[in-house]
Amino acid sequence: MSIPLIRPAATFALGEKEHNYYTFSHNSYQVHFMPDLVISNVQSQVPGLAEQRLAALDLRLPEAEITGLTGPSGSGKSLLLRAIADLDPSTGEVSLADCSWRSVPAHEWRKKVAYLPTESDWWFETVGEHFFQPDIDSLQRLGFEKDVLNWKVLLISSGEKQRLALARCLSRLPEALLLDEPTASLDEAHTCAVEQLVSEYMRQRTVPVFWVSHDPEQLKRLTRRVMSIQPDGSINGNFVNR
Repeated sequence: MSIPLIRPAATFALGEKEHNYYTFSHNSYQVHFMPDLVISNVQSQVPGLAEQRLAALDLRLPEAEITGLTGPSGSGKSLLLRAIADLDPSTGEVSLADCSWRSVPAHEWRKKVAYLPTESDWWFETVGEHFFQPDIDSLQRLGFEKDVLNWKVLLISSGEKQRLALARCLSRLPEALLLDEPTASLDEAHTCAVEQLVSEYMRQRTVPVFWVSHDPEQLKRLTRRVMSIQPDGSINGNFVNR
């Protein structure tokens, strides 16, 4: 049996290191092991912004990997994620598994590429009305019992809303995750539960994840590389030293 050839297909610089994406060749077929969510020259163009300082982003987010995003408050992290999710006007191009965001209706793109804000919207009276097909296992792993679906939204805390919003997001089976400080309102135990649930979902469904956090220890635990927005609006990337 011949041994398949593996060779670098592309190389990009990130910080002071380089990372190769490999091509696997055997007989007459070729499989590319490369990032699944491709972001090309994306920049938010929200009307009314007095100044757009955040640089355009070019980045490949690998499948089954969490990429971190950090930066000062107000630097544009949420705007960037909203642009990738096609929630705000923007320049550039984003594709997922060779599907361009310009080739599908916006609501279909957002099913594929799910944006989870720090504070999610709730518009019905009870929790269960916000779920199409609730995953009871995910709810239990996040500290809830099945009766949570009967809870009144007005009576739940910000931390409970944040965990429930994640469960709601994952129940729709997105193909990429854009998480905007998903543990900002949580204690240590619930933060750990969220990190474990997202990591398991990522591995099982091989989805790329873009995770915003102000916690360097969290980013060190979860990610292999972190993009950092600088005060001048530039975006730098570095691999995480474990």
